[in-house]
Amino acid sequence: MQLEGSCHCGAVAYTVTAHEPVPYMRCYCSICRKTAGTGGYAINLGADRRTLKVRGEDHLAVYRARLEDGGTSTGERNFCRHCGTALWLYDPTWPDLVHPHAGAVDTPLSRAPDVTHMMLEFKPDWVDAHVRPADDTFDDYPKESLAEWHRRHRLES
Repeated sequence: MQLEGSCHCGAVAYTVTAHEPVPYMRCYCSICRKTAGTGGYAINLGADRRTLKVRGEDHLAVYRARLEDGGTSTGERNFCRHCGTALWLYDPTWPDLVHPHAGAVDTPLSRAPDVTHMMLEFKPDWVDAHVRPADDTFDDYPKESLAEWHRRHRLES
């Protein structure tokens, strides 16, 4: 599925082909919450990095999160340097993938039949995790990958 996305101020826009385009996972870790600021969590999709085309690339900035152990994350969180919109995550550990933030996608996305809530041990008390009966919950990382979840639900594009 071809996705189009953009930042709030319009300085950056992108297109990318996503094979895992259903926003099914909500991450409540402090990095996702604080860099994306979306309802106390972030939702990332799976896309083919080779297809990423960016307009306004000179308006991008990258943040690499500091980790609790004093190290730095390998993940590169790309955002608009003007309005701060979180756009996508790229991690060279998985060089073929890029993970657009669902909140910055302009293309209509399908609703997930169930949601995976991860990193719940880091969820602040003010955030209500709206867990439906079919949803999976994890204090840390989930058992299945983004691609495996989409295959199980036959939602690959």
